Amino acid sequence: MLARGWCTVRKAPSLLARALTSLTDGFQSPPDMFEVRSRLRAIVGASTNWSDHVQAMHERKDLHILLAKQQEDLPPRKMNDSYIEVILPLGSQPELREKYLNVHNSVRFGRILEDLDSLGVLICYTHTKHEASQRSPLSIVTALVDKIDLCKKVIYPDCDIKFTGNVSWVGKTSMEVKMHMLQVGLHDDTYSPVLDATFVMVARDPENKRPAFVNPLIPEGPEEEEIFRKGELNKIRRVDFSTASLLKMAPTAEERTAVHNIFLNTLDTRTVSFRSRVLPPNSVWMEDAKLKGLEICHPQERNIFNRIFGGFLMRKAFELGWATACSYGGSRPYVVAVDDIMFQRPVEIGSLLLLSAQVCFTEKNYIQIRVHSEVYDSDTREHKTTNIFHFTFMSEREVPQIVPKTYGESMLYLDGKRHFSASMKETREVKITTTAAP
Repeated sequence: MLARGWCTVRKAPSLLARALTSLTDGFQSPPDMFEVRSRLRAIVGASTNWSDHVQAMHERKDLHILLAKQQEDLPPRKMNDSYIEVILPLGSQPELREKYLNVHNSVRFGRILEDLDSLGVLICYTHTKHEASQRSPLSIVTALVDKIDLCKKVIYPDCDIKFTGNVSWVGKTSMEVKMHMLQVGLHDDTYSPVLDATFVMVARDPENKRPAFVNPLIPEGPEEEEIFRKGELNKIRRVDFSTASLLKMAPTAEERTAVHNIFLNTLDTRTVSFRSRVLPPNSVWMEDAKLKGLEICHPQERNIFNRIFGGFLMRKAFELGWATACSYGGSRPYVVAVDDIMFQRPVEIGSLLLLSAQVCFTEKNYIQIRVHSEVYDSDTREHKTTNIFHFTFMSEREVPQIVPKTYGESMLYLDGKRHFSASMKETREVKITTTAAP
């Protein structure tokens, strides 16, 4: 969706280089992910007990009086105010490894997606901290995973990981969060970059029904002003990308030519018929390159607002996408980029979640996967889209070409090509040395 950076944490601005080792709410040392989630429950007033949790969400209605009538009523905050460091002590606490370990003896990237989602929400709550109340009147939820760029092929399961992040841009009711992940090396104590992530969060009222204002952000100095300016540009790009969507506008002349060339390349010259199609060598029909999955959404996977945790949805979508890339390429795939994950509607507890992963574009040893998720209402028998996920994988060897047959598949192909081109725009000539499997 957006031009990709090459793990910009390598040249992290001085803001992020300020190694703050505590949160502004009392942590004496960098918290771990358990503390992050505990802190989120405390901020919202959620309970780990199912029946108490329902009551707590009902009581949040009383927090409406704490909402600002306009953004100008809220005190401005600095980027430094929301900066957080979090440690994932895989090296020093071996008991954690089982949860994060995959069959290839590396870290499950799906678990990292869950952690990034939780951290992004806590960063936003830190930015919007309400001094008059221990509980926040805001319901902060993930609206979009703008991009995640990886610069490592393997995340070690026995070395500590550090996450850092802060709010980088603020609108009226939305916030952009920049997060970075680093890991200690096998033979030294130096942290090296693993990934950069950009999330967009939105603030809503205590009942998660209407938008709510958030504290404005005041950049300090040229570096922070540049970070803020890039946040503005990101917003513009997202609007432009959405406006040019193939669901709204016809393909460009170049894209139409590409689709027609694919069509001509699959015609059966012996029949001279538009209906008779032949698969070219070393190719796969798009309809034969998909996998589907089903999840029953149990209370165990709920977030602090009694809906299904967005990180859980990302993990399940990623793992199905990885399995699709693995099946298609015939070898272990590595994720290179994640982008443009739209959270279109919340997933309620008890829903039947249907996931469909599709190979939609290929180039050499790269595989672009689109995962569509929807919920099925057994009472109305309706299917409603909840999320669209886009993953770029790199296989260990060159993969077959994916070939669309219908017009709808051709649009999926072009959409996949757009996402792939965006994700590779700045990294095509850079050798990816490390990424992750589920």
